[in-house]
Amino acid sequence: MDLFSHTWAALRAAVAGLADEDFARPSGCDGWLVQDLVCHLIIDAQDVLITLATPEDGAPTRDELTYWDVSGTPPTGEDPLDALTVRLAAAYRDPGLLKFHLDDIGSAAGRAGALADRTSRVGTRDEVLTAGAYLSTYVMEWTLHHLDLVAHLPADVPGPPAEGLAASRQMLERIAGTSFPASFSDEDALLVGTGRRAATAKERAELGELAERLPFVLN
Repeated sequence: MDLFSHTWAALRAAVAGLADEDFARPSGCDGWLVQDLVCHLIIDAQDVLITLATPEDGAPTRDELTYWDVSGTPPTGEDPLDALTVRLAAAYRDPGLLKFHLDDIGSAAGRAGALADRTSRVGTRDEVLTAGAYLSTYVMEWTLHHLDLVAHLPADVPGPPAEGLAASRQMLERIAGTSFPASFSDEDALLVGTGRRAATAKERAELGELAERLPFVLN
């Protein structure tokens, strides 16, 4: 299964099915409404297109795990780029325009990812990765943001596919160099592990010393 395409298609379908009023609800990203998150997904899709069109000859400097910069501080939405995203989202005014733009550029990014030679090398953030490694980072990106999308939406809005959750959990555990307890679902491991929600007392007890290392915030 092409998890890049699978997780991206699922996320875009979830957005396409939202009611207009859902765009004004909070998302799982602090300081962002759902409309802000969807605007960020448009920027993500642009990044995919730009990166896949930026070939490199040098040896890879990062892979799907080392691509991420890990910190212990969740974003607050006050970063200048985050603030710009909020202003861009507000400029759309009509949620239908956000849906249209995401479908338009998101479909193109999906096709580009499906057609990419996974062994080719591409450049992004002043680093070189194989296209396959780069697209694998977006399995994590799409899955985490799908969780952010549905965080405060009605229960009938579909969440990320199980395959994406499982692969993202495995990647997070490899990035962190540790494993989450088997009692944690993949979704809970990602939410707690990346600081999207606090661990319960029971979960902290199960985490043991790992609880003191959380969260693993991926940038």
